[in-house]
Amino acid sequence: MERRKALLLGDYTYPEFHPLQGVDGEISHILQDWMTVQCSENRKMLLKENLASFDLCISYCDSRKEVLSPKQTAGLLSYVSGGGGLLVLHNGITLQGRYEIAQLIGARFLRHPAAGQLSFKVTEPDHPIMEGIEPFEIEEEPYRFDFDPFTEKTLLMEYEYEGQWCPAAWSLSYGLGRVVYLMPGHNQPSFQHEGYRKLILQAAKWAGRLPG
Repeated sequence: MERRKALLLGDYTYPEFHPLQGVDGEISHILQDWMTVQCSENRKMLLKENLASFDLCISYCDSRKEVLSPKQTAGLLSYVSGGGGLLVLHNGITLQGRYEIAQLIGARFLRHPAAGQLSFKVTEPDHPIMEGIEPFEIEEEPYRFDFDPFTEKTLLMEYEYEGQWCPAAWSLSYGLGRVVYLMPGHNQPSFQHEGYRKLILQAAKWAGRLPG
């Protein structure tokens, strides 16, 4: 079987709260049987010519102050709309600085209360990403979002916070491409949870159109 390629974009040098160190190894291990993962903090990798060789782009970016350039924005939009896959993990939604990217992902991050033990449940069990995924608990930051009303999303999972169920994962189609957002991922231990590792793998395979 031909090994596919994924680009993992995050921050090693100046992350705000979520460094890519450690997380990069976990994601590479989760995907190792399916994809070779190239890790980078260089946003220029989002240029059209640089993204062209990848089957999947994974965002773990952690710099709300760094707004993508028009060329980087156009590169990512062109990549996904042309059939590429985008998997956004936890703080990776900080690419939202450009309104075009916020619409691509389907929401903006607003804020989060203090981290704590959260319960997650599946809301769309028939979706390929959620096959065999059981409810689980994990120490996480309860992210709150502002959703784009124009983007048609499939809500995959919710988390419980103070008696309310809140969106925790969703998928959508964008042109010929696919986008998935998964809320967990605050630190390395999140990526060591077996239930979440399975969810990441299945989300990557769906977004990147991997067989099986």
